[in-house]
Amino acid sequence: MSNWNRIFKPIVVLCAICVVITGALAATNNVTAPIIEAATIAAQNAARTELLPEAEGAFSPVTGIEVDNVTDIYTADNGTGTVITCEGKGYGGTITVMVAFVDDTIKQIKITEQTETAGLGTKIENESFWGSFSGLAAQPFTISDINAISGATISSKAVTNAVNAAVEAYNQIP
Repeated sequence: MSNWNRIFKPIVVLCAICVVITGALAATNNVTAPIIEAATIAAQNAARTELLPEAEGAFSPVTGIEVDNVTDIYTADNGTGTVITCEGKGYGGTITVMVAFVDDTIKQIKITEQTETAGLGTKIENESFWGSFSGLAAQPFTISDINAISGATISSKAVTNAVNAAVEAYNQIP
């Protein structure tokens, strides 16, 4: 048996398979990327409208404010409030939080993404936790000011830190 059949032929075949698969993945990514982006934008708009229904779905982005862990800031076109998206580092990864502000107070928060431990860290999505943020003044606070989750301190602190970043950004809006 020649070296071609034993060594080089399998290498060439595997390389050809890799090239074909890579091309297929690149084509799939090009087709699905705009669809995924549109779905993400729609989900974010729906979450903003859920947090601040008085805005009637009309929001405008606010630019020029740079705060760590704040990804975007939107104000309602009719002046009813502001929704800020922020992130905190939890036990299982990044926790994404939207915070709605009305009249210099936190109206409500919404956990939009999280990868915390099932059954424990995921309790941050329970109303008994996120509801404790409602009505807090738009000023920095500590974890002792909310109903933190026993056994999920890291997750509770991550959400608290994210909301504090949103408070900092909110206070910079002219």
